[in-house]
Order: sequence, then structure tokens, then C-alpha cells
Amino acid sequence: MSRAYYSDSIEAFLQRHPDHVLGILLTSSEFSVELPQRFAWQEQVRILQQLLVPYSGQGNVYFEYAVPRLGKRIDVVALIRSTLFLLEFKVGDQRFTGHARDQVWDYALDLKNFHESSHDKVLVPVLVATAAPDGLIKPEKSAIDDGVFRPLLTNERTLPLALRAVLEWAAPEQICAEEWEAGRYKPTPTIIEAAMALYAEHGVAEISRSDAGVKNLTATSAAIEKIVSDCRAGGTKAICFVTGVPGAGKTLVGLNIATKHAEKGELHSVFLSGNGPLVAVMQEALARDQVRRASEVGGTLRKTEAKSRVKAFIQNVHHFRDEYLRDGGAPSDHIAVFDEAQRAWNLEQTASFMQRKKNRPGFSQSEPEFLISCLDRHKDWAVVVCLVGGGQEINTGEAGISEWVHAVRRSFPHWHIHISPELEGNEYAARDTLKEATRHALLHADNDLHLAVSVRSFRAEHLSTLVKKLLDLDGPGAREMFLSLQDRYPIMLCRSVPRARAWIREQARGSERYGIVVSSQAQRLRPHAIHVKAPVDPVHWFLHDKDDVRSSYYLEDVATEFHVQGLELDWTCVVWDGDFRHNGSSWEHHSFVGSRWQRILAQERRGFQKNAYRVLLTRARQGMVIVVPEGDESDATRSALFYDGTFNYLSGMGFPVLA
Repeated sequence: MSRAYYSDSIEAFLQRHPDHVLGILLTSSEFSVELPQRFAWQEQVRILQQLLVPYSGQGNVYFEYAVPRLGKRIDVVALIRSTLFLLEFKVGDQRFTGHARDQVWDYALDLKNFHESSHDKVLVPVLVATAAPDGLIKPEKSAIDDGVFRPLLTNERTLPLALRAVLEWAAPEQICAEEWEAGRYKPTPTIIEAAMALYAEHGVAEISRSDAGVKNLTATSAAIEKIVSDCRAGGTKAICFVTGVPGAGKTLVGLNIATKHAEKGELHSVFLSGNGPLVAVMQEALARDQVRRASEVGGTLRKTEAKSRVKAFIQNVHHFRDEYLRDGGAPSDHIAVFDEAQRAWNLEQTASFMQRKKNRPGFSQSEPEFLISCLDRHKDWAVVVCLVGGGQEINTGEAGISEWVHAVRRSFPHWHIHISPELEGNEYAARDTLKEATRHALLHADNDLHLAVSVRSFRAEHLSTLVKKLLDLDGPGAREMFLSLQDRYPIMLCRSVPRARAWIREQARGSERYGIVVSSQAQRLRPHAIHVKAPVDPVHWFLHDKDDVRSSYYLEDVATEFHVQGLELDWTCVVWDGDFRHNGSSWEHHSFVGSRWQRILAQERRGFQKNAYRVLLTRARQGMVIVVPEGDESDATRSALFYDGTFNYLSGMGFPVLA
């Protein structure tokens, strides 16, 4: 199936009557074509039938070429000799906007990263504002030398000059058009992109990679689907645990299951998370996307209406809990997917909250036990899907996975338990509980319920392993892992926040999102203009554009582990304070109280702090810079002793140091 509305050899295209090409574009369009779009196509055909005359017999042309991950189409792809030109036309525009420049750059990056037969090609994004003033045409490679050029800014008159300037430099070989067209598209979407695609009824197979060596997400989805099917057919109830390394796609699997069973008229599934920032960002992103999709087909949908629909599907787990504290009936949902299930509250935290906030003294259930009890109200069947991240507990009162298993053993012996054998790993702190669970008559083990490889980063699938080794003080293992990925995933070390800001801006291309992340305990970064206690709105930070001072792009507001857990950026600047410091042989844990650092002695809090840095170090899809500031001996709270040990340990991993 062709990914373009119209494609042909340049030679054949030049011989076509413009109305013939326009007719194919009109009939191929999935939506009704308004007059402005019709006029834009007419102009593009006119311009290109003049522009491409010198290149007859030297390539192919593609109109409205699909880029599925971005949900958009490239106006024109011109394959000429050994070069792919990606043309974005702004017919009648008199200036080049930053948004349009990023748009065409994004197209080039998407093909480079995710289109199999474009990986080794030269891609030149070209923005054509047809009525803009003439400007200097200077082809220039990106800071990352991967064959993607910086966007060329042209008008109708200078467009021929741009093509000639590139082709004078380019290799003379001819790309085989048939081989290029046959290349597979294997995207790695962000969780926001994935949520929008799944909510729009695309399947997980359409938006996920299927590389050999990467655990196929469809296998895990299929395993859960079988559990749902068996429970529905047999009138039974089950809880299943999906485990995985950070970025392995657990949330993607959960969203896939939830969207599949969100039937029109009667909602059978709900996606729940106690992660407030994740819920807020996903609800806002999905609502905006639904409004956009409605407008594309000529309809109208108010954002408030879209938001209301989305909130029925993706909910804060605490809102779900409160609803069924008031209502003793069974939920409308037979399937509940709990994201980051290890963060559910234990009995002590739940009871304290119920007494303080709900005026319910003596509450006797942990959050996992109460949530299971809600689904247990169904007289026929129910399924609870727990998405479990190892080493992800970052806050007091988070029960970990053990409490879920305890709750079933204690109160719901008629429920089936489906687990991955990987729950025995140390990072899940559930080994003893699982030994107890083996005595549960309805226990089932399934290897397909574990996702072993991170797909967050299409450059470094094993970043999470590197971070685990680094935090576990396995220096040789971390160094070896970094050597295997350094060419694909840059990790830089720096002692200057301004230098790190400059580096991250140099690396990011198009609309690639970048931002500063820090530990919530990093309270002595204020001399570096980083105030961890300043409130940040995650919706603004993650979703707003480069011209919004509240967005991550400005590198002013910083996000902590609580804001970014479950979400991701393309590039991160991790600023490392003296709260978690290396002393030459081990980690030391501190919190800043009053006017000085105090040692953290409680083992649980130490674990939370270590996990906070695990979260921060695994947020970037494409690369990161780690800043360990210089100390200041005139300030007792920022002694060089608090920072130098950490810097030396990290530099020992082989991370290059930015001067």
C-alpha cells in the first residue's frame, strides 16, 4: 500500500497534465478537500513541474507522504539521485515561522530514525514560503552528523538554487526508488503519541517496533487478552502483573488493553494512575488531539466535551477510589488497569489519609486491597492489570508490589494471580511474598508478562541497565555498558549549568523536547538559578511550545522525579545536587533541613532517593547531559566534598566531559 497520495517517476510526473495529478490527490484524500488545500496542491504541482525539469530520469516524486508517528503528511518528497528532499510548502506566506521550520525538520528526523530504508540516506528538509523575501541559501549539516541537514529556507524563486546547491555536494549514486518505498516504518512513539494513537483506535502493532531483540509488545498484550477472554467466558476474576524495565512499554500495553475494551455506550475498562502529572498531561493531550481530529474532518468538538470523555477513560486512581467509597455498587468497568501499581499506598498511609481527609477513622484496607474489592463487587467477572516498574517507588507510603499479592492472599482467595517470574528480581522487593504466593491454588506464571528491553529510547534500548549498574555501584559493568551505546546515545558530563543548557540546545532539532530535571531534594541548586520548590505545571512544561516561558524548552522551570515519572523527553539535563553523593566507595544520602544537610538513615527513604535518581536518569530518549556543579568553599552547604566524589565516579564511567 502506497504511503503517498500520488507518486511517480520525475520523468512521468513532468509529462502529466496538472489536472491529472490534482485529480489523483483529490480522490486519494481521506477527507473532503476545501478550496485553500485545492489551490495549494495546484501551486505545488505548477512549481514542481518547472523545478524538476533538469532532473528528469533522475528520481521520483511523492505528494502527501504519510508520517504515521506524527499523524501528518509531508507535502512533497523528491528523491533525486542520492538525496531525499522533504518539501513543506506554505503557499502565499511571506515569512518563515519557527513552527513551520520545526515541522519540516521533524519530518526528516522521523524518516531518519524510524523509516528503515532512510536510515543511511541524506535527508534535506526544505521550507518553501512562496512569497517570502530572497535569502542566503547555504546547505548545512546538523550538529549531529547523521545525514540530516538543517532546514533550508526558500521561496519560489530560490528553491531551484537550494536543490542545485545540495546536489553539487551530494554523492552521484542513484537511490533505488522501489527499495526505498519498500522500507518498513518502525516507530518508537512517546507515551503521549502512543496514547493519542491508541485512543484513536490504532493497534499497538501499528505504532510499536518489532525489531529482533526487542520484546514484542503484542505478545504481552496477547497474554493479557487471553486472561480477559478466559475470565469473561468462565465468569472468574484475575489479577495480573506486567513487569518491565523503565521505558519497556508497560504503560503502552496498559493503554492498549484499556482502549480495546472501552466500548461505545458502555465503558468496560478504565486506565488508572496515582501519578497526578501523568494523568493531567495525558488527559490534556488526548483532549487536544480529539479536537484536532474533529476539525480535520470538518467537524467541531469543544475541548471541554473532549476532556470530559477522556476523563472517563483515564482517571486518577484516588478519584476512582473516592467515587467507590461513596458508591457501594460495582464499577461500570470490568477491567481496571493500574499504572505504576507499585506506588499504591500501604495500610498505614491509607488509614492515615482516610482519617485526616475523609473522616473515616479505623479504615482497615490498604489501597490495593480496597481497589481489588471494588472490582470484586461484580458478580460475574473482573480483571485487574497491575503495571509494575522495578525500583520505581519514590515516596513515603508506597506499598510496592508485595501488598497487592498480600491483599489477594488475605481477602480474595477466589481470584487468579498471573505473574511474571521476573517479579523475583531484587528491584521488586517481592521475593518473600512470591514464595508465599506459590501456595495460592490459582497462581499462574507467564514469561510474556515481562518486558525486558527499554523501547523509550530508539538509540539506547539498554540505558536502564546502564543506570541500574551505575546506581548499584557496579562500575565495571556500567563502563562496559556505556561503551556499547556511546555512539548511539550521548551522555555528557559537565560542571556548569549554562554550558549544559547550551549543549542541550545544540543537540535538539525540530520540535524535539528538552528540559532540566532534578531530584526533589536538590535544594542547594538555587545559586545556579534552579529552585526546586518553585511550582511547575506539568501540562505547560510537557505540552506547550518553545515560545511559552512555562514550557520545558525555556530551561527555566525544572521538573522533579514526581513530575516526570512515566513521561519522557528527547533530551534531558540532569542536575545532580549534594543530596545523593558518592564518597569514593558508596552512596551517601542527605536531605536539606533548615540551613544544613542531614544524613538520611532510614533504609526506606534511602531507597526512595536512589529510585528518584533512577527515574531522572532514564527519562531521555536521545541523550542527556549530567551536571555535577562545582562546590563553593565559601558556602558550607555547597562544599566541594559534596560534589567532587560524584563527579569523579561518573567520569570514571567514561562519560565525556564538556569543557
